[in-house]
This record gives sequence, C-alpha cells and structure tokens, in this order.
Amino acid sequence: MARRIVVHAFGGPEVLRLESYEPPAPGSGEVRVRHRAIGLNFIDIYFRTGLYPPPEGLPFTPGLEASGVVEAVGEGVTEFRPGQRVAYGTGPLGAYTDLRTMPADRLVAIPDEISDEVAAAMMLKGMTARYLLKQTYAVKPGDTILVHAAAGGVGLILCQWAKHLGATVIGTVGSREKAEIARAHGCDHPIVYTEEDFVARVKAITGGAGLPVVYDGVGRATFMKSLDCLRPRGLMVSFGNASGPVENFNLGILSQKGSLYVTRPTLFHYTATREELLACANDVIEVVRDGVVRIEVNQRFPLDQAAEAHRALESRRTTGATVLLP
Repeated sequence: MARRIVVHAFGGPEVLRLESYEPPAPGSGEVRVRHRAIGLNFIDIYFRTGLYPPPEGLPFTPGLEASGVVEAVGEGVTEFRPGQRVAYGTGPLGAYTDLRTMPADRLVAIPDEISDEVAAAMMLKGMTARYLLKQTYAVKPGDTILVHAAAGGVGLILCQWAKHLGATVIGTVGSREKAEIARAHGCDHPIVYTEEDFVARVKAITGGAGLPVVYDGVGRATFMKSLDCLRPRGLMVSFGNASGPVENFNLGILSQKGSLYVTRPTLFHYTATREELLACANDVIEVVRDGVVRIEVNQRFPLDQAAEAHRALESRRTTGATVLLP
C-alpha cells in the first residue's frame, strides 16, 4: 500500500490527513512514479483552504511538484523507462504521496548532476521564475526590477536569474536575516519592509524614475503600493496571493498612476503544451546544472508532517525551498 495526504474539507493545516491507498496501474500514456521528494508551494495552501477550487472537488490530494523514479509505464509511453529519474512541477494535483500514477506528458527527465531534493524544489518555482523573467516581461541588461518576498522559494530564483540576465534587483523581505539571504542570491537592494517604506526606497534607488516591472507573489498587502513603484506604462505582475487575493480593484487607478499594465499569469498557461513545458523545464535544468541558479532547500519535513510544513510556510518561518520526504 502507498500513503498520501488527503483533504476532505477545506480549512487549516489540520485538514491534511495521512491515508493509505493503492495507486492504479499505469494506463495508456501514463507512468507510475515512486517519489523521492515533494516540493512545497504556497499554491498548495490556496487549494487546501479552497481559495483555488481543486478541479475534481473534494476529497483531493494536494501538491503539484515532486521528483522520483519511474516504476512502470503504460501503453504508448516511449519517452520514459523504469528506473529513470524524473520530476514535474505543473501537476496534476496529487504530489503529496509516496507513489502515484500520472500522465507521462507532464514529466521531464532529470540529469544525474541534480539531486532528488533540488529537482523536487526547482520545477514549479523555477519554471515560474523562467516564464516571469523571459515571457511575461523579458528582463534585459540595464533593467531595474522589484521582487517581493525575495528570500522565498520563487524569490531567490528570480533574484539570481534576473541578476544573470543583467538586471539590478530590488527585493522586499520581512527581516534583516532574510535581507542577507536575498543579498547573497543576487538581490542588490534588499528592503526590510517592516522597517522602511519600500516605495520611498524604490524611488530613491531609481532617482524617481520608477521601475519597468514589479513581480508580486504577495498579493493584497503589497499590490497597491507596488503600483506606485512603476514608471509610466510599467507592468505589474501579480502572480500569487500569499497575503490574500486582490479584490475590488478600480481599473481607473491604472490611468491615474501612469497608464500602467497589470497581468495575473499562471505557470499552467505558459506550459500548456508538451513543447512549452519542455522548453521551460529545460531552461531551468540548464541554469541549475550550470550553477547560475542555486536551489536552496532549507526545510525538510516527513510526509506525515505536511501540516507542520504548511504552518511553517504560512507563518513565514521558511526561506528558500521546502520539501516533504516520503
């Protein structure tokens, strides 16, 4: 029997229950994967609370990101073989388990140079950083950008990759300790938002000019002030809601603040096809393998302590990436 975390009702971390189950044999186009590490992401909390409704309803198993080894393949699967190391970061939901059957076209092969924990921690977060920096807004040398939650899982990747692309990186963090972590990962100007106004600091750094883009995975707490950091016709990229969703927004504010643009992208729309997924994932694998981006796995929890892992993430007690170990 395998084990998985199941959510029967939306709520706090206490709704994450460990249960036994028997995964089905892989059907046509499917692969059975034995997980070695599972990535923890804020989107898992959105599904747990019901902010994002799970596609199949209740009950469901959370998780969109993991690494492991192929145990068996179904009919028609030629890209993968038993014993091969693989990872994924776009779901489908169900990663909080030690063994699962899933579509082969959502998997990517992982080279030997990348460990299981790093592979589990880099896929969703790394591919998110990739589409944000290269597609939503193409960061170029000379740009100055703002990254919120710069010491978090996505934030540390954004800082390193943007620096590699030639940008000057400003980042907000919640403590001086996190400021040093962000600085060590390419953030030129870490701002402790609990001690100083990040809008004023951005204006000072840019000489009042403002920024071409803000990357905001925090949501409600930072959204409006982030608009004040943009230059005319700048782009606000709201890609997460760690502090809650942005609601009742008056579009007229965008004209008042400089004909601004706002987008609310998701990874799934940037990796919808097999070709898009492989292009995105292979870019991530390349920058990690080459040392351009270091994936810091700073917290590890056994699978049966998934609730405690969620508490740590929600209370902002984590830095970098967190993994669950089956």
